[in-house]
Amino acid sequence: MAELLARLLRTPQGAIGVVIVAVVVLLVAFGPLLAPYSPEGLAPLNRYKPPSTAYWLGTDHYGRDILSRILHGARATVVMAVIATTCGTLAGALIGTGSAFIGGRVDEAAMRTIDAVMAVPSLLMALLIVSTLGKSATNAVLAIAIAGTPGMARITRSVALAVRKQDYVNAAIARGERAGFIVLREMLPNVIAPIIVEWTIRIAFAVMVFATLSFLGLGAQPPAPEWGLMVAEARKFMHLSPWMILWPSVAIAVVAIGFNLLGDGLRDALNPRTG
Repeated sequence: MAELLARLLRTPQGAIGVVIVAVVVLLVAFGPLLAPYSPEGLAPLNRYKPPSTAYWLGTDHYGRDILSRILHGARATVVMAVIATTCGTLAGALIGTGSAFIGGRVDEAAMRTIDAVMAVPSLLMALLIVSTLGKSATNAVLAIAIAGTPGMARITRSVALAVRKQDYVNAAIARGERAGFIVLREMLPNVIAPIIVEWTIRIAFAVMVFATLSFLGLGAQPPAPEWGLMVAEARKFMHLSPWMILWPSVAIAVVAIGFNLLGDGLRDALNPRTG
């Protein structure tokens, strides 16, 4: 682990990604404790206040402190994105590895089905799913997880096909081990590196999709301090207080950039050809 971290910090994108993601993790863990005000406390007399010493990022149309809402919203946005990405990654990894192990007609049928699903853009797929299930943050997480599963299955299968030919897999088959044991204990641990890289990058995509669903009114619902919902509420008041839409947009962009940079750094650090 120490060697991996050292290799990760050698690259500029890896070092910047680690710093940004570390800050995000701290905000998720301690953001509500650092918030100076309640994220949902109404103060009509303090509406549209610009950034000041009292309100560092200003206030919104209800007089709520934007900094406090962003600090609380880190959990609502980032945690939901991580949960959705993790669920989609695990499902896709199991499908891809299992398909590569079984092979034959089962593998062909599974991959053709995945190709058909992947023909629909992930964002559109998430919109269709959450529109069918109903408006809620839970349904948005489920929609993002389902939309991300086919791509992860395809990536995992491409790596697992090479692992399937290794001697230790053939030895497990010769010992009479069950298929589930071989997939989970022999193959999956040996395809974990590209899965981790893809998982990290997909968190950035999930953050943006979750914010998009909330922006469209299909994800988190008012008065939740979710970043995409904050942008949706602020767009009506851009002419009065542009900082209302600026800060949550910056938060979404920084988190997405941070996880993308971390994924690029991990890709280089986990590459055996990299010195």
